[in-house]
Amino acid sequence: MQKKMIGAACALSGAMCAIPALAQSQVTVYGILDTGLVYTNNVNSAGDAQVKMPGLTGSVPSRFGVRGGEDLGGGLSAIFVLEGGFGVDTGTSGQGARLFGRQASVGLRGSYGTVTVGRQVNMTYLAALKSDVLGPNLFSMSAIDLYIPNARSDNAIAYLGTYSDFSFGATYSFGRDASTAGGAAGTACAGEVAGNAKACRQVTGLLAYDNQAYGLSASYDIMYGNTGAAAGLSTSDSSDKRVTLNGYAMAGAVKIGAGVMDRKKVAAAAINDFSSDLYYLGASYPLTPLFQVDAQIARLDVKHSDSDSTMAVLRLSYFLSKRTALHGSLGHMKNAGKAAIALDAGGTVGVGKSQSGLVLGLRHTF
Repeated sequence: MQKKMIGAACALSGAMCAIPALAQSQVTVYGILDTGLVYTNNVNSAGDAQVKMPGLTGSVPSRFGVRGGEDLGGGLSAIFVLEGGFGVDTGTSGQGARLFGRQASVGLRGSYGTVTVGRQVNMTYLAALKSDVLGPNLFSMSAIDLYIPNARSDNAIAYLGTYSDFSFGATYSFGRDASTAGGAAGTACAGEVAGNAKACRQVTGLLAYDNQAYGLSASYDIMYGNTGAAAGLSTSDSSDKRVTLNGYAMAGAVKIGAGVMDRKKVAAAAINDFSSDLYYLGASYPLTPLFQVDAQIARLDVKHSDSDSTMAVLRLSYFLSKRTALHGSLGHMKNAGKAAIALDAGGTVGVGKSQSGLVLGLRHTF
């Protein structure tokens, strides 16, 4: 009898131990610190120059994050990510002083794709990752349209799946952003309003094809407003829509990327309506295993206006190791008409004035 009881206890213990054995968890702490010094001229109408330490970004925005997953068996995994942005210049949190302003999501991943819920990057963010050779550099398209590096949605459910060389994705936000920080996404439109299923909603979609030689992607993004929202989106019938087409190709070691973003904002008051096309063309080339050069030109064509802007940037990176790099960027922004787009993201420029600048920085990842 005693032997049977011991045997049963061992069997039960073994069954209980088998449950966590199937659920293997892994957690990774990671981060990027990137800052430097930037010089720009014509920062105001008087034409004054300025030297400063940038807060928004260097070659990429600084961040701190935790991500992980749990193997649930049968090819299914639970995943999560918590990621906060911050300025190295002051140590303060970004994205409206959120603790995890860049991402805070949990989901399931399996053979049919990944489903996540929470605050997360949307499909506009993902669409140009491979074709925009500069990415969220201080001098880049991010300065022309701050929505590009800040294309995130609160209260969102997302799906992303890859089948052979094709990728499909979509997000739906019940209330895209409660903050006024974070570029065009931050219009203080929290959403989830009873009786108004359209208020502050946002829908994005992605279709992409990639192989080793080239890739193409297209995205669709529309956000609706509501009472009290900024940027002229103060009714649920007002909207801000962006449609992109992006592509890249490899020519030996050279990567060439190009694309266009068509934007149309229908505001509560017609005076705040806005329509534009943003074009870009760039190339990236590893001069040596330690040196890489990236170059890009971009043009914002504001429809029915002569207030257009054209940007040109050259960036050189020197890799001290796999995790540490020195980088320098030389750029020029030409503003026409009443345009006042600064060369550096988050910076200032005199109305109608062109601006040149130089940034030298250091990036470390962990």
